[in-house]
Amino acid sequence: MKNKDIDHMYKTYVLPTYTQKPICFVKGKGSRIWDIEGKSYLDFFPGWAVSGLGHCHPMVSQAIKEQARKLLHVPNNFQNLKQAQLAQEIVKRSFPGRVFFCNSGAEANEAAIKFARKWGSKSGRYEIITMNQSFHGRTLATLTATGQKKFHEGFDPLPGGFQYGEFNRFDQIQKLVSGKTAAIMLEPIQGEGGIRVAEPDFLKKIKVLCEEKKLLLIFDEVQTGMGRTGKWFAYQHYDLEPDLMTLAKTLGGGAPIGALVAHSRIKEEVLTPGTHASTYGGNPLAAGASLAVFKAIARERLLENVKHMGTYLKDALLELKKKHAVIRDVRGLGLMLGLELAVPGTAIVDRCLANGLLINCTQGNVLRIMPAMTVSKRLIDQAMRILDAALGEANEG
Repeated sequence: MKNKDIDHMYKTYVLPTYTQKPICFVKGKGSRIWDIEGKSYLDFFPGWAVSGLGHCHPMVSQAIKEQARKLLHVPNNFQNLKQAQLAQEIVKRSFPGRVFFCNSGAEANEAAIKFARKWGSKSGRYEIITMNQSFHGRTLATLTATGQKKFHEGFDPLPGGFQYGEFNRFDQIQKLVSGKTAAIMLEPIQGEGGIRVAEPDFLKKIKVLCEEKKLLLIFDEVQTGMGRTGKWFAYQHYDLEPDLMTLAKTLGGGAPIGALVAHSRIKEEVLTPGTHASTYGGNPLAAGASLAVFKAIARERLLENVKHMGTYLKDALLELKKKHAVIRDVRGLGLMLGLELAVPGTAIVDRCLANGLLINCTQGNVLRIMPAMTVSKRLIDQAMRILDAALGEANEG
């Protein structure tokens, strides 16, 4: 079959909820992915960071294979070994607490929202302050939490209980706090919002505000977590710990899994039996894959690789900035980097795609470059040559 054949099937049988390219990928290995016609691409935006270890990492694939032979699923009114081991591993790498498992980042954030509301219900608090330009998911509650009106259009009436503040503007956030506020929710680095990194002073003041007003501090680490920034979790760059943290994407290395981590300093039993659930959440297959992700990151010293390759990639992007006037800014942390352009970025993404490089454009003019944590200098050099040529064409245009 050809790409055009698959495209016809999609147009006939699949709801068009995505802006898609007529390319069908059938095989991946590391930072390489192949379409059904055999063309190879260098993937520097692997599945919105889901394939953070690269495609089909051997340890993850092997863990899935071994678990698939034993047990795929058990209901959560029984216990399974892999889920218990995974919860222990997450807590060991983050902060003292307990974990709820689900299937995606949206579900993890939904769980955090429900947790905050249940926690605040005894005192009549339910509002959650989120940030403009944030992104938290596609469920009704998480798209409402998302501080971008374009995601809200057509879904009224939206759930109440959300206030929106300016990222990195503490004075403005402070004014939004009221007697109804239960929590403040944010991404340490706004991904969909354009790779906007939280300033240390901003987060420290937010943390103090939450302590003073007895609010929950929720960090959405769906995209930033699991080593993407050079530490296990992005909050670890800031010398503070959130009350709630959400995870997904690289957590499963390609398998669908999400998690909510609740800090042990929250003494109340909040999400008790019957208040929240997820049928597939943390099943043996997904949990087994996630355990392999943790083992691979530790065994292959991938946090160190992210630091070194992140610096190397950022330096390469800064060199491109000197060469191409269309680049306004280079920003980000670790292997979560963005190029803000003076022109729309879609055409550049398309030029890169045509030449075998996958990257992403968000906010209209910010190129997101987030290669696998296993990336090498050789692959970065190859990607930069393709991007350099695409930016050159934009300059000429």
